[in-house]
Amino acid sequence: MAKFAVILPAAGKSTRLAMKNRKKVFLDLKGRAVWLRAAEHFTNRDDVIQTVIVISPEDMEFFKEKYAPNLAFMNIQIVAGGADRSESVRNGLAQIRPDVDFVAVHDAARPLLCKEWIDRVFKTAEQTGAAMAGIRVTSTLKRVDSNGCIEATVPRDNLWEAQTPQVFRRQLLLDAYAKQGHLKPTDEAQLIEQYGHPISMVECSSINMKITTAEDLRLAEAALEAVPKPNVLRPLHPFADEEAK
Repeated sequence: MAKFAVILPAAGKSTRLAMKNRKKVFLDLKGRAVWLRAAEHFTNRDDVIQTVIVISPEDMEFFKEKYAPNLAFMNIQIVAGGADRSESVRNGLAQIRPDVDFVAVHDAARPLLCKEWIDRVFKTAEQTGAAMAGIRVTSTLKRVDSNGCIEATVPRDNLWEAQTPQVFRRQLLLDAYAKQGHLKPTDEAQLIEQYGHPISMVECSSINMKITTAEDLRLAEAALEAVPKPNVLRPLHPFADEEAK
């Protein structure tokens, strides 16, 4: 079985969502912090042998104190973030164990996952070396000018919205970072694109949303119940068939 490590970037500034001086990943989502709901999808997997969360230095003291029991129980390693996302993920990557085969990067602000979607991305990454979750763009897209006026309708053929997890063979991601140069990628796939390695897109779901605004948080609360649940076989009893009628 391939061994996976997971990096959860959580060092962003949350400039579009700040409530009571708390960043989006620390907000409560029906009784649990957003980051915690994101992390638990990986810490419960047999193929994930290391989980790293990248926290802004300014949040480090609060985070360790607030979530000490969760961190201990879930065996999550904390790493200090950098000036931007790519630097934060690079810091996390530097702490990944040498026996890890694949590294998954998943937004800590993207809590609405399920095992089925992760399985598909992990399996595809094992086959191709690089895979990521995404959804097809279905809405009509408009390009506007600096005045907010429409310049053109953008063809949506072959356009996908990027999501996470994004999973790469560990050495491939290390090599891509070594060739980063002046690129400031908005996700890890952009680094792999520059490096020249193909990335397989794995269709996921619009439920796998990233919480960025207060409206997103309200939508996530409503969508939480819509996340596919694992099939659990219930013990049958003599009246099971009758109840099903």
